Amino acid sequence: MEVRLDRIVEILKDIRPEFDFRASTDFMADGLLDSFDMVTLVSALDKAFAISIDGTEIVPENFQNLAAIGKLLRKYGVNT
Repeated sequence: MEVRLDRIVEILKDIRPEFDFRASTDFMADGLLDSFDMVTLVSALDKAFAISIDGTEIVPENFQNLAAIGKLLRKYGVNT
């Protein structure tokens, strides 16, 4: 399955529409996402891409920025 980073941005915007995720290199440090948002994001990614992200993968490093999220999705067979 192939997905552009635009799709990830759309999902992030659904969760936190007030932020520009393309301008940040560290969503957590910049205050764009918190731990609750991360769980919401995992659920949205699971649904959008028909995958099931393992609980051990739900760590800030995997959701730090668009590149990190793309890398995580590739581990589950989603091409970004």
